[in-house]
Amino acid sequence: MTPFELIAALTSATALFAYVNYRWLQLPRTIGLMTIALVGSLMMLALGRFGLLDLAPLTAFVYAVDFDTTLLNGILGAMLFAGALHIDLNQLRSQMLLISVLSTVGILCSTFLVGAGSMVILSLLGSPVPFIWCLVFGALISPTDPIAVGAILRQVGVPKDLEVTITGESLFNDGVGVVVFVVLLGIAAGGETISVGHIAELFAVEALGGCLFGAAIGWGTNRMLAKVEDYQVEILLTLSLTTGGYVLANRLHLSGALAMVVAGLMVGSSGRAFAMSAKTQERLDDFWELVDEFLNAMLFVLIGIEVIIVEFTGASGLAGALAIPLVLLARWISAGGAIAVLRRWRTSPAGALPILTWSGLRGGISIALALSLPPSPHRSTLITMTYIVVCFSILVQGLTLQRVAQRVLARMSPAKDATAL
Repeated sequence: MTPFELIAALTSATALFAYVNYRWLQLPRTIGLMTIALVGSLMMLALGRFGLLDLAPLTAFVYAVDFDTTLLNGILGAMLFAGALHIDLNQLRSQMLLISVLSTVGILCSTFLVGAGSMVILSLLGSPVPFIWCLVFGALISPTDPIAVGAILRQVGVPKDLEVTITGESLFNDGVGVVVFVVLLGIAAGGETISVGHIAELFAVEALGGCLFGAAIGWGTNRMLAKVEDYQVEILLTLSLTTGGYVLANRLHLSGALAMVVAGLMVGSSGRAFAMSAKTQERLDDFWELVDEFLNAMLFVLIGIEVIIVEFTGASGLAGALAIPLVLLARWISAGGAIAVLRRWRTSPAGALPILTWSGLRGGISIALALSLPPSPHRSTLITMTYIVVCFSILVQGLTLQRVAQRVLARMSPAKDATAL
């Protein structure tokens, strides 16, 4: 199957699933697409098990898509840029301290807690996995996914500062999580002892270097945008920023994810204010909103289809189920710790901890990182655990987030009124 045929098949499936969801299911678009793809894949797996369907063509198609390469070395940069493009930089600055702690210390804390907990779970189930590989699992499952969360939170009237905190953290912790994953995977796969100084240096080069690179190409793009009065050329400039800039950052061994977040923030703030006409802003927003919707839709269809190549066993399935409360607990502890530490300097938004915990959806990036694991005796177990946690996160947390947020905010309102009295 040629690359164009793959794109055509995915686009057609995505469009058909979107139509079915719009006409009959009426779920949030991305969740509905994943649900249809997942149910359809499970039905085909069942038919294959009973010998009623040849799964070889479908399995070959899923392997041909190469999910981890497609996401990590392809569409992730555009998705992160599109997400950052619409964030108000002034509002982000007001919550930057909490966002920075959540996306760095919070990720490290969650990685350790999930790693330690999963090692215990797997040992009790008779499928022990070395601690370093459990930490790799903790690193790949800790980053949260910003997709669809912002829209749901806006619908229920979540305070703007909390919405910005959740969205901003999701954008930054994707990049930080990838860096932590790469460092730990290097230790696990290489089998060598790496000093703390070397890890800190690698982290600084990847993360800080990625942010500086993103700021540089964002500044350069804004300079070019200021000298052009043609929205088509300006859209092309931003498109080249997210493709060429992302590839170049990765080639330089910098965090392409963080580079795209920073570049998106710069173009969306100073670029929008000083380098674009009102017409360009409108067309640029429409273009990137469409790109974001299309890529997100295709990503969630792929997540549903990937179940075809996940090797479920009794032990790995149970480990994945037990990892769900573990991941939520780690999220609650890491977010709660960040809020408690920062309480001296600033008050956290109302209802921050429970909403931060439940809105920490895991998504495509976790699955992509799991599928990028090199061959090892533990690879299949870690992939299965990741897939189960991600499916629960999207289908259960995603569908109940609105109700949870409403209840938390309703509970907070009487307390605030009583305080005012």
